[in-house]
Amino acid sequence: MEIRILQPAEAEALFTLRRQALEDAPLAFAASPEDDHAAPPDTVRQMLGRGPDSSVVFGAIDGSLIGMLGLYREPKRKMAHKVHFWGMYVRPEDRGRGVARALMTAALAHARTLKGVTQVQISATDDRGAASRLYEEFGFRVWGTEPDAIRHGGRGVSTLHMALSLNDGAAPPSG
Repeated sequence: MEIRILQPAEAEALFTLRRQALEDAPLAFAASPEDDHAAPPDTVRQMLGRGPDSSVVFGAIDGSLIGMLGLYREPKRKMAHKVHFWGMYVRPEDRGRGVARALMTAALAHARTLKGVTQVQISATDDRGAASRLYEEFGFRVWGTEPDAIRHGGRGVSTLHMALSLNDGAAPPSG
């Protein structure tokens, strides 16, 4: 398995995986297939071309794209010390192989290379226990909860907002 930053030529593969994520885990993402701002593929291609200092998407590739994790940096000067991780997803058939851990490790290593970045933020819905536990293993801590943040199919979930300080010297978890 290879973990790397996806390139604009891989927009179709990312579009397809993102669409699968939105359909497979509708309560894990604020977007739905009908209103996803990352569609159509041309928009995905542009997003992948923004550059490593502002926005990237890490892909897990094992013959094909099996997982993703996006990173974007706040564009406003007063907030440029923060990056946000978004869209963590691993295909169901590839879960349990350490793919999410590898994506998180790569994204955090990249965030640490960005000049002036001192904080990483990520959100997870409260029904995604494995995701929250993984983020906590990496040192993320909940700083707020948004009740009833996402609704789908008559069911609502809360969103846990989490942050990790890059200044605390914490090492990533092993294993």
